[in-house]
Amino acid sequence: MDLRCAGMLCVLCLVLTVRAFTQEGFKEVVLKQLGLSEVPKLHKRDLVDLVIPEHVKSKYMSMLKRQRVKRRALPSLAGILRGIPGHTGEVLYSDTTTRQKLMFDMEGRIPKNSEVTMAELKLFKKPVDRANLPAKQPHRTVSNARVSVYWVQQQHDGTNRTSLIDSRLVPIRESGWKSFDVTQAVHYWLRNKRREPMFLEVWIEGERVGSYAAEMAKAVRFASQDPKDKALGKPELVLYTLNLDDYGSPGDCGEEAVTGKSTCCRQKHYISFRELSWAQHWILEPAGFQAYRCSGSCLQPPRALRRPGSGQRSCAVAGSSALPIIYLVRRGNRTEIEAAEFPNMVVERCSCVTDG
Repeated sequence: MDLRCAGMLCVLCLVLTVRAFTQEGFKEVVLKQLGLSEVPKLHKRDLVDLVIPEHVKSKYMSMLKRQRVKRRALPSLAGILRGIPGHTGEVLYSDTTTRQKLMFDMEGRIPKNSEVTMAELKLFKKPVDRANLPAKQPHRTVSNARVSVYWVQQQHDGTNRTSLIDSRLVPIRESGWKSFDVTQAVHYWLRNKRREPMFLEVWIEGERVGSYAAEMAKAVRFASQDPKDKALGKPELVLYTLNLDDYGSPGDCGEEAVTGKSTCCRQKHYISFRELSWAQHWILEPAGFQAYRCSGSCLQPPRALRRPGSGQRSCAVAGSSALPIIYLVRRGNRTEIEAAEFPNMVVERCSCVTDG
């Protein structure tokens, strides 16, 4: 770890271990990581009809998949959800994008005192009608379409805001089940205090810029939630959970942390970019993240065993991981969308260390 990263980790440790989390402290860390002196000044026109460029989306998903925590062993199948009866699963078409809306009733589906370790969205890709494919163009071979899954957050003012959950290339001419990792969407839904259904959107786009790739992508069709559609293969949401009574994660805080009586452990501490006034408009992805923080007490060695000049043992960050983000930045008169990785933003391990 170089000196700059070590310094940032120290600042972040201070922010995440202080019980009274301050927006200013966290804002300072974020701006320093991006090399910015102040929050970008954006105009309303910068935020209208934003489209994340393909190369930025691919870079973000690549970083996100590298950082995803390995699934803990032995999860149990909590259920397979196939949508809400009567919901049509609306499909919208445009010149460049096909959007399919999905709705799942999550209430009561996740057992108490359990953790969702994995959630998969399974979509059945229908066989391609080759007669409707556009004529081949020399030197412009297109074999795939870009399929992205977004979590849809319904705002209090009636508008919707989306968060990119998973994105990958899907072969146009292949049919069958395609799976997407939507664990993050379920975690977002759990954070939402309003217990409404979980809404997802599936976007189908060309694998690259251009009208030919967009036309080829329109050949990709997934089965819908429409109850009138009697065909097999309706969208499925597969949930896997872990019983925390049997498989509680070592080192994570339990209920005793609430009373302040726990030994050093990692405590959940969620940061929502959507609720931070200075970040909600220019940090596009993710909607928020589980940062965690270190909490609890440490046993103190007898005075005779302490090193001269050393202080008390305290609970501190012993390991951390990066957080990928997509953000807006002003460069002169232009507004650009970029992807970056913040080092040391998610606490992975806590340990007792001696001050000094």
